[in-house]
Amino acid sequence: MPNKKPFPKGLLALIVTLSLSPFLGGCAPLVVGGAAVGATVVGQERPVKQAISDTTIQASINKNLLEFSVDIFQRVDISVVEGKVLLTGLVPEPQNRLDAARLAWQADGVREVLNEIEIKDKSTLTDAARDTWITTKLRSKITFDEQISGVNYTIDTVNQRIYLLGIAQSQAELDRVISYARDIDYVRGVIPYVRIKEQKAGTGG
Repeated sequence: MPNKKPFPKGLLALIVTLSLSPFLGGCAPLVVGGAAVGATVVGQERPVKQAISDTTIQASINKNLLEFSVDIFQRVDISVVEGKVLLTGLVPEPQNRLDAARLAWQADGVREVLNEIEIKDKSTLTDAARDTWITTKLRSKITFDEQISGVNYTIDTVNQRIYLLGIAQSQAELDRVISYARDIDYVRGVIPYVRIKEQKAGTGG
């Protein structure tokens, strides 16, 4: 049974801080406001209001996981785009996977939960290091490709499988990202959960 000790308020503040980190520069003040957050999400397809909502959802899910089980909290990674939640990571028991999805749905604003958590009772440092290397390699490739708006993609790698979440400017852009991913050494599969940006009337692409 999970430990039901009272949730430390200080940890909630830490969760919110960490969840906001993608939108806040390392030297920027931690201010949750239009100016501070808006300046850091320039270039994203998500409106600032949506980006803040996604960050709030992620913080809420993190809180739910931490209150339920520190072990699951440490094992599960969460990405949120437009209310769509992607869960990845490695857990020892099938019930852990179900619990993580259940807790994700409890957060206000969640529209969909994509549960890609895998069950594995043994994970070596080499496995984790390789997954991190794959993620870093792909992030570098799409960041320096002028034909890709890399800021709109979240990348998670688990057991050498790459999970993509975000918003693509076009199918061609998404195909380019997937092609990069498949060309990376050790990658066993690429699973895209990416929405194609709606084109306005009269525009090409």
